[in-house]
Amino acid sequence: MNFNAAAFQFLRHLRVVKDASEHTIRNYCLDLEAFKAFVEERILEIPLKERSSKLAHLPQESSVSDSKLLLTHVDKRAVRSYLADLAAKGASKRTVVRRLSSLRSLFTYLVKQRLYLHNPLDEIQSLKLEKKIPPSLSYEQVEHLFSQPDTTTYLGFRDRCIMELFYSSGLRIAELIGLNRADFDAKNLRLRVLGKGKKQRVVPITRTAAEWIINYLDHPERHSEGNGHYAQEDANALFLNKWGKRLTVRSVDRKFEQYLLASGLAGKITPHTIRHTIATHWLEKGMDLKTIQMLLGHSSLATTTIYTQVSSRLKREVYDKAHPRALLDEKIPGKR
Repeated sequence: MNFNAAAFQFLRHLRVVKDASEHTIRNYCLDLEAFKAFVEERILEIPLKERSSKLAHLPQESSVSDSKLLLTHVDKRAVRSYLADLAAKGASKRTVVRRLSSLRSLFTYLVKQRLYLHNPLDEIQSLKLEKKIPPSLSYEQVEHLFSQPDTTTYLGFRDRCIMELFYSSGLRIAELIGLNRADFDAKNLRLRVLGKGKKQRVVPITRTAAEWIINYLDHPERHSEGNGHYAQEDANALFLNKWGKRLTVRSVDRKFEQYLLASGLAGKITPHTIRHTIATHWLEKGMDLKTIQMLLGHSSLATTTIYTQVSSRLKREVYDKAHPRALLDEKIPGKR
């Protein structure tokens, strides 16, 4: 089997069976294409005009048979040469880890499906990234940042509403822009959220955030044109851009950049920073990790535990609360 055909089957499996997002599939495409291009150029020395079609987008089934790169060409030597090339080009450790992981996932799938006998990546040692402690803000910094939008305007009111919702429920930015009006349950103060892997979860929201949403949906300018915006065009979307259509990730990021500059706060603060912040604040207020995992939509509790590293004090408190022997300290004989 050639590399293109194998990649096609793997990517189709991600889309159809795993229901992976287009963003995930695109990243796998780019990673596998980068490796394929290196082997064709540097190891097989295939002339440019004879190289197979790119995998930058999911290829069509009719175009997967033209690759001269076979799976048998992908061995330990080829992978190590590729890693050496990435290092020579100054690729970050994060990039190297991701490229290696994509290639390993491809061959793991092929072996599992009995389309190939062995995984050449088994002979390559995995690289591990150090888990960085996510940045977070103090409550006072949150209040200062949230005071930046001009809520006397329709768009400023929307931006403050978005900020309140981020801090209320720790949503990812893609989850927030994907919200529909039907997902908002004002009576029971909750939202239906479509998370990673298209998994749905229901999250509670604060009464404050709910009131901001209600007032934003009822804002008199939502259905009229003026003051730099157009009337609502998308009747389903919860949050609209100035054209009356659903907001995009880039639009929200750009707005946060403007408010960060206006606030004078140091560092890079993004919507994801607010997600980290509320998770940290929940933990400081005594919320257990399992509940935080559920609220944030983490598939693994290991992802959530990183918030216990925010401070040595928190880490000690979480340990003392969780460990049954820690509660018996006062009963140790001879202890005063």
